[in-house]
Amino acid sequence: ARSRTVGELLAPTSPFDKKCGRENWTVAFAPDGSYFAWSQGHRIVKLVPWSQCLNNFLLHGTKNVANSISVRLPRQNSDSSQKNKPCEHIIDCGDIVWSLAFGSSVPEKQSRCVNIEWHRFKFGQDQLLLATGLNNGRIKIWDVYTGKLLLNLMDHTEVVRDLTFAPDGSLILVSASRDKTLRVWDLKDDGNMMKVLRGHQNWVYGCAFSPDSSILCSVGASKAVFLWDMDKYSMIRKLEGHHNDVVACEFSPDGALLATASYDTRVYVWDPHIGVILMEFGHLFPPPTPIFAGGANDRWVRSVSFSHDGLHIASLADDKMVRFWRIDEEYPVQVAPLNNGLCCTFSTDGSVLAAGQDGSVYFWATPKQVSSLQHLCRMAIRRVMPTSLVKNLPIPSKMVEFLCYQI
Repeated sequence: ARSRTVGELLAPTSPFDKKCGRENWTVAFAPDGSYFAWSQGHRIVKLVPWSQCLNNFLLHGTKNVANSISVRLPRQNSDSSQKNKPCEHIIDCGDIVWSLAFGSSVPEKQSRCVNIEWHRFKFGQDQLLLATGLNNGRIKIWDVYTGKLLLNLMDHTEVVRDLTFAPDGSLILVSASRDKTLRVWDLKDDGNMMKVLRGHQNWVYGCAFSPDSSILCSVGASKAVFLWDMDKYSMIRKLEGHHNDVVACEFSPDGALLATASYDTRVYVWDPHIGVILMEFGHLFPPPTPIFAGGANDRWVRSVSFSHDGLHIASLADDKMVRFWRIDEEYPVQVAPLNNGLCCTFSTDGSVLAAGQDGSVYFWATPKQVSSLQHLCRMAIRRVMPTSLVKNLPIPSKMVEFLCYQI
């Protein structure tokens, strides 16, 4: 089935605009669904209120030129009335933007810093931050409501390829870089760098937190998929199975599954708790043998995203296709065309998939399906119970297999 187009945000073009440098490496939705951000290329990040975006799609059809109604905000604190009225704005990050992540604070979550007597920033509940990872190794932290630059984190020596905030509201930020390291930052401690995670022998392409913030997955060149314990900052295990560079990863909403995308033309779905592959979604048929590990490079998978219903995965490959998969079916349930796609992510409510290419963003309606009660119960159990505990439950083996996503 062909996926229905919801809308598109087109980057502005001028007669002298060079195509080079317009790559849209990253798109992101705010955790509360209030904002959508994407890198337009040429150092620019665009922030738009998501509800306004959807209204424009409904009013004007699918097309929406991104800068037609933009508001350039002054670089200063705004009053509360402006905070309550979300504004579109443009951020010039000063260098090519490779990664974006939204972070929001939960006041009860204290800084991990021992000395908490004084902090420059008192991040409150109404705070929404945007982290941007740059070509020069810097990470800039912005106030989403005001457009003001809050922090400039400098420690990486190469491109910051990916960023992820802990979902628990602690404002712990992890950055993945081509300098072969991951760095852990505590924004409640004014951006203090807490830890460097070493283990990758080559570029780190991506990182993702589990929903309970206890585990971090990092992926990179040379087939690397690593899992880290974020309480002890130690490596739990390496997941082995890919045949080429692994470029994207994401946990399922219940934390029971992990999806990874690779240049070997495959998306694997793992049980991260025991390190086994449960599902394989191939983008090249027949699949390449390990000796031709790269596969055809027009089938390289660039991005993968898990829907909030825990049933659907989206993948984006170099064969000019976006695919929607069900976790229990071998073939895509929907497809959509996209040239030069680089990144994709589901909206916070899971109803829309956003995919970026050449400075523009395209949106599709995601497959709609009412989740079964069995699946909803499985997700509820798996949010609090890893595979090892599920396997010890005094229940029939078929039920254990279902809870472990093995049937």
